[in-house]
Amino acid sequence: MIIYNVTVNIDDSAHDDWLDWMRKEHIPDVLQTGYFTECKISRILAFEEGGKSYSIQYTCPSMNQLEEYQRDHAPRLQEEHTKRYQGKFAAFRTLLRVEDIITP
Repeated sequence: MIIYNVTVNIDDSAHDDWLDWMRKEHIPDVLQTGYFTECKISRILAFEEGGKSYSIQYTCPSMNQLEEYQRDHAPRLQEEHTKRYQGKFAAFRTLLRVEDIITP
Protein backbone atom coordinates (compact mmCIF):
# COMPACT_ATOMS: atom_id res chain seq x y z
CA MET A 1 0.00 0.00 0.00
CA ILE A 2 1.27 3.48 -0.92
CA ILE A 3 0.39 6.76 0.75
CA TYR A 4 0.57 9.73 -1.58
CA ASN A 5 1.02 12.65 0.80
CA VAL A 6 0.53 16.23 -0.34
CA THR A 7 1.60 18.84 2.20
CA VAL A 8 0.06 22.25 1.56
CA ASN A 9 0.53 25.59 3.26
CA ILE A 10 -2.40 27.82 2.32
CA ASP A 11 -2.48 31.56 2.91
CA ASP A 12 -4.95 32.74 5.55
CA SER A 13 -6.74 34.90 2.96
CA ALA A 14 -7.66 31.82 0.90
CA HIS A 15 -7.93 29.23 3.68
CA ASP A 16 -11.70 28.90 4.10
CA ASP A 17 -12.39 28.81 0.36
CA TRP A 18 -9.51 26.36 -0.20
CA LEU A 19 -10.62 23.92 2.51
CA ASP A 20 -14.21 23.97 1.25
CA TRP A 21 -13.06 23.47 -2.36
CA MET A 22 -10.73 20.64 -1.35
CA ARG A 23 -13.51 18.82 0.50
CA LYS A 24 -16.27 19.36 -2.05
CA GLU A 25 -14.46 19.37 -5.39
CA HIS A 26 -10.75 18.58 -5.58
CA ILE A 27 -10.51 15.52 -3.34
CA PRO A 28 -13.71 13.97 -4.77
CA ASP A 29 -12.26 14.54 -8.28
CA VAL A 30 -9.03 12.79 -7.26
CA LEU A 31 -10.93 9.88 -5.70
CA GLN A 32 -13.17 9.56 -8.78
CA THR A 33 -10.10 8.63 -10.85
CA GLY A 34 -10.43 5.21 -9.19
CA TYR A 35 -6.79 4.95 -8.07
CA PHE A 36 -7.26 5.67 -4.36
CA THR A 37 -9.21 3.90 -1.64
CA GLU A 38 -9.45 6.82 0.80
CA CYS A 39 -8.20 10.28 1.65
CA LYS A 40 -7.39 11.83 5.03
CA ILE A 41 -7.10 15.56 5.62
CA SER A 42 -4.95 16.40 8.64
CA ARG A 43 -4.11 19.84 9.99
CA ILE A 44 -0.45 20.20 10.88
CA LEU A 45 -0.32 21.46 14.44
CA ALA A 46 2.47 24.02 14.23
CA PHE A 47 2.43 27.79 14.40
CA GLU A 48 3.15 29.36 11.04
CA GLU A 49 2.94 32.98 10.04
CA GLY A 50 0.89 33.67 6.94
CA GLY A 51 -1.00 30.43 6.58
CA LYS A 52 -2.12 27.05 7.78
CA SER A 53 -0.59 23.73 6.79
CA TYR A 54 -2.30 20.46 5.95
CA SER A 55 -1.29 16.93 5.08
CA ILE A 56 -3.60 15.38 2.48
CA GLN A 57 -3.01 11.61 2.42
CA TYR A 58 -4.37 9.49 -0.39
CA THR A 59 -4.13 5.70 0.01
CA CYS A 60 -3.27 3.77 -3.15
CA PRO A 61 -3.11 -0.04 -3.42
CA SER A 62 0.11 -0.17 -5.50
CA MET A 63 3.00 1.84 -6.91
CA ASN A 64 1.93 0.92 -10.45
CA GLN A 65 -1.50 2.44 -9.87
CA LEU A 66 0.04 5.57 -8.36
CA GLU A 67 2.34 5.95 -11.36
CA GLU A 68 -0.67 5.66 -13.70
CA TYR A 69 -2.49 8.33 -11.70
CA GLN A 70 0.53 10.62 -11.80
CA ARG A 71 0.87 10.15 -15.56
CA ASP A 72 -2.78 10.29 -16.60
CA HIS A 73 -4.55 12.53 -14.07
CA ALA A 74 -2.24 14.44 -11.71
CA PRO A 75 -1.09 17.13 -14.18
CA ARG A 76 -4.66 18.27 -14.91
CA LEU A 77 -5.78 18.20 -11.28
CA GLN A 78 -2.65 20.00 -10.06
CA GLU A 79 -3.11 22.64 -12.74
CA GLU A 80 -6.68 23.30 -11.56
CA HIS A 81 -5.39 23.80 -8.01
CA THR A 82 -2.56 26.06 -9.14
CA LYS A 83 -4.81 28.25 -11.30
CA ARG A 84 -7.36 28.67 -8.51
CA TYR A 85 -4.86 29.46 -5.72
CA GLN A 86 -1.87 30.90 -7.61
CA GLY A 87 0.43 32.74 -5.24
CA LYS A 88 -1.56 31.67 -2.16
CA PHE A 89 -0.02 28.27 -1.44
CA ALA A 90 3.10 26.17 -1.31
CA ALA A 91 2.98 22.39 -1.72
CA PHE A 92 5.23 19.38 -1.82
CA ARG A 93 4.55 15.70 -2.32
CA THR A 94 5.91 12.65 -0.51
CA LEU A 95 5.45 8.95 -1.24
CA LEU A 96 5.26 6.51 1.66
CA ARG A 97 5.15 2.74 1.48
CA VAL A 98 3.21 1.15 4.35
CA GLU A 99 5.43 -1.56 5.78
CA ASP A 100 3.13 -2.80 8.51
CA ILE A 101 -0.09 -1.93 10.30
CA ILE A 102 -0.14 -2.76 13.98
CA THR A 103 -3.39 -2.50 15.92
CA PRO A 104 -4.11 -3.08 19.61
